[in-house]
Amino acid sequence: MKYGICPISVAPLRLETKDSSEMVSQVLYGEHFKIIEERKKWVKIRLAHDSYEGWIDIKQVFEIEAELYHEIENTEHLFARDLISHITHHDESLSTITIGAQISTAPSLADSYQLESTKGGSKEDLINNALLLLNTPYLWGGRTPLGMDCSGFTQLIYRLSGYKLLRDASQQATQGEVLSFIEEAEEGDLAFFDNNDGHITHVGLIMRDNYIVHAHGKIRIDRLDQSGIFNVEQNIHTHKLRVIKKVLQF
Repeated sequence: MKYGICPISVAPLRLETKDSSEMVSQVLYGEHFKIIEERKKWVKIRLAHDSYEGWIDIKQVFEIEAELYHEIENTEHLFARDLISHITHHDESLSTITIGAQISTAPSLADSYQLESTKGGSKEDLINNALLLLNTPYLWGGRTPLGMDCSGFTQLIYRLSGYKLLRDASQQATQGEVLSFIEEAEEGDLAFFDNNDGHITHVGLIMRDNYIVHAHGKIRIDRLDQSGIFNVEQNIHTHKLRVIKKVLQF
């Protein structure tokens, strides 16, 4: 088994081994992974934090030893909390990173970075981080403030507070406790929405007073009721509510 880490600010994770292939997700700076298959110019990886798989350009991979991979796994991770920031390497060169970039405190890596970060775990932290990303453009597979999809958004918000969500909306819907009524929902709970075929395709973060923040065209705030998401500007329901889940117990 081989192992790697992302050495650049963001790398596309693709469905197939070509640059024109669908981007299914993104790998952020500092995220580590297992290399599970190799081609001439591509490697298939399995991310450590959510087990998501896809193909990444081999030029955007920094291979590490198994010992370092496990050292990273077993030490605390900090996450960049500014939308865009910089880190300073041990050779005094700079790299641009985005919110959510993973900064390991593993001793073998600790001298490479100078970054202060704090971990929060309250409802207020979740909502404040979500509001920081308002108006971020929608991007299928995206996980950065330059573009993200609905589940990439909720996964990032939870991760900044130290909690793990799976990558896709349908996967996230398998986590947590089902709430029977919308009135039981609290700030930080997740609402899931399905399509006409009954497949869960959308997720958003519940706020106070029946509001929801989610990625639809951009990160935006809309109303939430028993039917789903109501867009006041268009005067229509844009998403059909399937289930509300409590993933975190505050």
